[in-house]
Amino acid sequence: IANRKEGRNILHFVPAEIKVEEEKKTRLNCAHLEEVGRIFFFSAFLLPQLPPSVSPGSCQATKRKKDAAESSAHPGGKRARARQPALTSRKGKSQSLLTQVLDKGRFLRLGPSTTLTPGKSVELRCKGTNIGWSYPTYLDTFNDSRLRCRRETPSSAAVSRLLGWLARLIACLLVCSIKHSDKYSQLVLTSPSAADTGSYSCWVIVCDGTECQRDQDRTYASYVYFTDKENLFVPSAIHFEIVYLRPDKPAVVPCRVTDPQVEASLHREVPPEEITANQTLLTFDPTKGFILRNPSADLQGVFYCKAASKGTPQISTKYELLYVEVPSGAPFVSLGASPEMVRGGDNVNVTCTVLGEPEEDVSFSWSYPGQDKRPVHIQTLGRLVNRGMGHTTRVSQSILSVENMQTIDFGNYICKAKNLNGETIVMTKIASS
Repeated sequence: IANRKEGRNILHFVPAEIKVEEEKKTRLNCAHLEEVGRIFFFSAFLLPQLPPSVSPGSCQATKRKKDAAESSAHPGGKRARARQPALTSRKGKSQSLLTQVLDKGRFLRLGPSTTLTPGKSVELRCKGTNIGWSYPTYLDTFNDSRLRCRRETPSSAAVSRLLGWLARLIACLLVCSIKHSDKYSQLVLTSPSAADTGSYSCWVIVCDGTECQRDQDRTYASYVYFTDKENLFVPSAIHFEIVYLRPDKPAVVPCRVTDPQVEASLHREVPPEEITANQTLLTFDPTKGFILRNPSADLQGVFYCKAASKGTPQISTKYELLYVEVPSGAPFVSLGASPEMVRGGDNVNVTCTVLGEPEEDVSFSWSYPGQDKRPVHIQTLGRLVNRGMGHTTRVSQSILSVENMQTIDFGNYICKAKNLNGETIVMTKIASS
């Protein structure tokens, strides 16, 4: 029963009493809500409203109590340590610390790949005091709540109503799924589906003062398949994807499967034909898709993957393969001014242009006369240009605009363009006509 006493909100329960200080805005965490929901669910129907300082939507990781299998206390007054599987071999070589929690006191050390059934919650545990996690990017695409403890402040109207409180209670119990303790970190994925197929990894974070980094020697990963007969291919957030083919590196058609035993084939849409896999030019990796070792312009077009497993064949997302002629390397840069003949009082645009690969990002920086004394306007643009026959190039531009040219503005304009492969510096001189 919710009461107000001496300016404080006090929730009275039997046999426990939880005090919430309004001035501290302390929120009930998931563990409290879980306990309250389990023991006092029937009493919720007697609550017309909750105190405004209680926010059931706030989820916080809590330290888990030891269960019977982990407790050092045993019947009969004897004390013994719970037996844990050895983490190092006789030679002292470190083994994976990434395990799946099967039941209380039962764990399965994960290998390079693991096959699980969708729909049933999965608990992964990584031993260590400071642990980082990574999981399939699909979960990040939609800001998936199943792997995050989202902190939200609900509206007072929603909190004040019983149904809103119950809904937030259930959501809180489902959302809080990455938990840390003194000895391990645990990731819980609720209701996994075929779309959650991918690599799950954890690592120990080591810190030196304020700088922290991943310990590469204590990084553990397992590729988890969530097999689904209705979804032989891992669902994609995009219904039509573009794959760029380059002459200097392999390309991947990313039609991943949810079962490593499924056989897949690659097909061209027009003209309809199957691309035969071989060990030199085309191979299939269930964790990646079809790998084209030496892409050529002949492989351009729309493709899809096909698979079957005791039923109707299924096709994947469609992929358009585009051949890119521009080789990887430092940016190819051109620089020019407009107009070419400049007088005092004119407005001038200096354009720095880079031609590169379609998905390659380019950054620009400038040096110019009067840099600290005269304001200029800099605009960055980018577009894809279809050059015909499936050849696509990205045009990136940085345009520096100077209004009302003055004596201080004449001189050398230097553009620096940089990508992951290097940088290129070009210069043009603007002189008064």
